[in-house]
Amino acid sequence: MKRQVTAQEIYQTLVNRYRIKSLDGIIKFHMGDVSIAVKRRDVIGGILQEWLEKWLRLNKIDFLSNPQLTMPPDIYLNRRDLTTGWLEVKAFNRNDTPRFSIAEFRTFANELIEHPYHLEADYLIFGYSMNEETGKVKIQDIWLKKIWEITKAMATWPLTVQFKNQVLHELRPCKWFSKRQTGRVFDCVEDFLSAFEETVYQNPDTRFLSAQWKNNFKNAYKKYYGTDINFPKWDEIKHKYMKI
Repeated sequence: MKRQVTAQEIYQTLVNRYRIKSLDGIIKFHMGDVSIAVKRRDVIGGILQEWLEKWLRLNKIDFLSNPQLTMPPDIYLNRRDLTTGWLEVKAFNRNDTPRFSIAEFRTFANELIEHPYHLEADYLIFGYSMNEETGKVKIQDIWLKKIWEITKAMATWPLTVQFKNQVLHELRPCKWFSKRQTGRVFDCVEDFLSAFEETVYQNPDTRFLSAQWKNNFKNAYKKYYGTDINFPKWDEIKHKYMKI
């Protein structure tokens, strides 16, 4: 019989009982009589997600893969209530800066109004290394985080974002695990929301949303949770996160 578990229970089992950081993996491809060990890093994230889903099945854990591959979350851990138990699976080269996409920014601005519970999604993040000669993959680190624990302010933006060709594309993670990182992750979800609202305003592509974004989000949040959520203006707290 399948059992329902939390993201925290999955994380603890992978780290403490399964000891995932002590294991090695290799990605292989067979066609006809030719077999290769895959050495391309750009496929590892998707394969780790598929591996995790197989691991969940073998451990008789109840879950639902999201059939909409481009929409959050990757995995539902509560199939009886699809507004809870959201699990996002991310991976990056541990010897480099994490560059995975958290969300397309404009889409996420609307997403939080449509689904305010997205804020509570858990991010299971694999930091891997790959041997370039053998293709052997090793999980160096694994984290379970909330969105405000993997983002921070930049020198030019209140949030870590990808901005190129004068267009703000994606919300990106910071190097949350590094003691050498300039700045710090957000203390709480309210501070993250403050930075997010300010980014909505500063971004030319979403500025038209900014006049009502905070009120719309607060209304959606109260409708779902039955309680109010308040967060400060960015000017009131930015001294904690940006050099002024």
